[in-house]
Amino acid sequence: MDMDRLISNVLRIGVVLSLILIIIGTLLLFVNNGSSGFPLSEIINVNSKINSSQFSLSDIINGIASFQGINFILLGIVVLVITPIARVVCSIFAFLYERNWLYVLITIIVFIDIMFAIFIVPGLLGH
Repeated sequence: MDMDRLISNVLRIGVVLSLILIIIGTLLLFVNNGSSGFPLSEIINVNSKINSSQFSLSDIINGIASFQGINFILLGIVVLVITPIARVVCSIFAFLYERNWLYVLITIIVFIDIMFAIFIVPGLLGH
């Protein structure tokens, strides 16, 4: 398979899957008039205290299993965030396959930068 096609398919699939999860979650929010113990009025309130830090990955998975709309939305956001990371990983393998060592190195540096920004910087900022 052509590596460019594989990488573009990763992006397409990630974005479409994310969109589907967010749409399902939004529909479930309205059908169930809320989600995960929160009423719809609290979820849609612009001054709501509900935020993604209140949900762990296991909470999201358990919420999906019980068809909680907010958890579908959060999973859709996680998929959307992971999509470009998956693209970078695919690019590393594509450049390895092509034996393009300079771009392998550059892409690994990009991957390390992304991981640093996701996992280290929030701790340094006290979040």
